[in-house]
Parts: sequence; C-alpha cells; structure tokens
Amino acid sequence: MTTFFYQNEPRISRQQLLEFLRSGEVGAWWVDGLGPLAVRGEARLGRLLIAHGAGAGQDSVFLDQLRHALAETGVQTLAMEFAYLQQMRHEARRRPPPRIDRLVDELARWCDTMSHNDLPPLWVGGKSMGGRAASLLAARDTAAGLVLCGYPFHPPGKPDTLRLSHWPLIACPTLVVQGTRDPFGSQDEASGYSLPDNVVLHWLEDGDHDWKPRRSSGRVQLDLIQEAAGAIASFMARAS
Repeated sequence: MTTFFYQNEPRISRQQLLEFLRSGEVGAWWVDGLGPLAVRGEARLGRLLIAHGAGAGQDSVFLDQLRHALAETGVQTLAMEFAYLQQMRHEARRRPPPRIDRLVDELARWCDTMSHNDLPPLWVGGKSMGGRAASLLAARDTAAGLVLCGYPFHPPGKPDTLRLSHWPLIACPTLVVQGTRDPFGSQDEASGYSLPDNVVLHWLEDGDHDWKPRRSSGRVQLDLIQEAAGAIASFMARAS
C-alpha cells in the first residue's frame, strides 16, 4: 500500500463539510463518520463524486491524473475512500473488498452528506468496482447522472457473467468511458450488449482497463485520460 495521502488532513464534521462545499472551498479532510475526502476543482460544469477501484485508492496515478484533468475542464471532483481500504492502510496489508451492497450503502451515505438544495446536483461514478457501486446506487436511489470509468461489465475471462441486470432501473444520464481492449468488457464484446437509451459509451482507442494503450499506438495513458476528461465534461454540460 502507498502512503496514506490524507494522514495529516484536519478532521471535520459533516456539517462543516457542507459549509465548505457551499463556500466553494477545495482541499482534503477527514470527515467524521465517513472517512477521507479530497475536493478538487471549481464546479463550473458540475460535481462528480468519484469512487476508487478494488485494489487502488484515490492516490493512484490513474485517479490523480483523471481528477486533475477534470478540474481543468470545469468538473469538480469529490474523491472518497471506502472503509475497507482505510483499514488496509491502517493494517499495512491487503484485504478483499466487502460485498458490493455494503459499498453501495457506504456510497449512499457520502451522497446524502454532500447533496443539498444549495449545491449543484451531485453526479456519482468511479473506476471499475467504484463505478459498479455507483451504478447500483443510481438504480436503487436515483442520481443526477453517472460517469463510469472502466466499467466491469464482466469478470476477466468470463464474458457471459454480465453485471447489467440492474441497468434497466438506471434512469439518469449515464456515460461509460472504456478502453477498447478492456478485459472487463471490450468494444467488440459491448457491441452485443443491449443497453438502455440513456447510456452513452465513449471508447478510448487501444486502452486497457486502466486506459493504457500499447506503445505501437503512438499514444500514452495521459493522452487517453485527457480525452476521457473532455468527454466527461462535455457529457455533463449537455445533460445539465
């Protein structure tokens, strides 16, 4: 595990967080009863609560670069961390995530804390497992919009084990940003999926699950991250 990137941040209450969000303050805090949160960027085009994947937290290079690119486009990101990963950092050893329904409940508590009539609508999303949790939350409780980065349509090597049964219940605008070579659901595989009309797929040419292209493509991961940030910003602007 990497060094905990919030370890020296101040503790604040949920009410204090709401006041910070209302005033447009950005920064990183430990929110009582929830955990670490980093807010980056001005919400010119909207706000996106973003959850991390199963094995890497918000301090991964991928998510750090994505949040930076989104901030430059006018999308404010609110990066949270699930409790199991907090425990992993505390114990300095790896552990599997809990059942997905527990993560959905945890994400719902974050949404409840950061949603208010005084603030722009809160979109939810995330990387891989975090995006799956966000999609289940949107199907259960509704959401302003969804942004799914590297959605795990199926486990690698199990293309028939699809994680799409809840998608007909998702009514909000939904953007999936996916590498064309993603082993959790490639462009060729997704062409056979029956997806709701509110779902838009943006394909990153030659990207894998972390949006890394092959060297022969002539592009690097940051190119695809910046392309993705632009696509997310445009989608959120059109849907607002």
